[in-house]
Amino acid sequence: MQIIKVNITQQVIEYLKENIENGTWSVGEKIPSENNLTEILGVSRSSIRVAIQQFIALDVLQSVHGKGTFVRTNKIMGVNKNLNAINDANYDDINQVLEFRRIIEPECAYIAAQHATTETINNLEIYLGNMKNNIGQSEEFVKQDILFHEEICHATGNHLLDNCLKEVFQKTTKNHKQMNEAFGYNDGIYFHALLVKAIKIKDARKAKNLMKEHLQQAIDRLKLK
Repeated sequence: MQIIKVNITQQVIEYLKENIENGTWSVGEKIPSENNLTEILGVSRSSIRVAIQQFIALDVLQSVHGKGTFVRTNKIMGVNKNLNAINDANYDDINQVLEFRRIIEPECAYIAAQHATTETINNLEIYLGNMKNNIGQSEEFVKQDILFHEEICHATGNHLLDNCLKEVFQKTTKNHKQMNEAFGYNDGIYFHALLVKAIKIKDARKAKNLMKEHLQQAIDRLKLK
């Protein structure tokens, strides 16, 4: 199967979804490696990796270090019921929020990593810890998630960026709750932990790339709806 390179990640997602649902890859079975899928589909390895991560985050696939990626369940429709918490009326609003954040926040992370103080790092670690402690408590989890991102914006030292993002977060709390209820808690904790590490060692490029990947993954997962 050769994929036409339009909306590549989404097409890879559909390919994985089809093979899991129709039993080509049964529960407990190892799926083809990233390299093999790259050859089969004729797309980049990064597109394969992003697509696989969507299903790992949704507990459909499981990655086992040193062994590969395995099918945990073929009940993808059951997963999609959660995604349907985001209805058509909300989709455009949420997508616009994510696209706006994807444009702005990676640069904020880049600048923040260069200027972050000990207080910044401590605050980020506190918010991350609070997120971990509030898994299953959507409202408080989202609150700590937003505080985490606001802290990064504040660390830029640019009051325009800081105020702009705070206003966006204040006006889109409902959208963030919807995304959290649809996508779960693991992604936020995973990326936030990596962001703290990158900012802590002042790796600005790494922080920027992580933030971009974090938000792009949310956009891609929204397409699974």
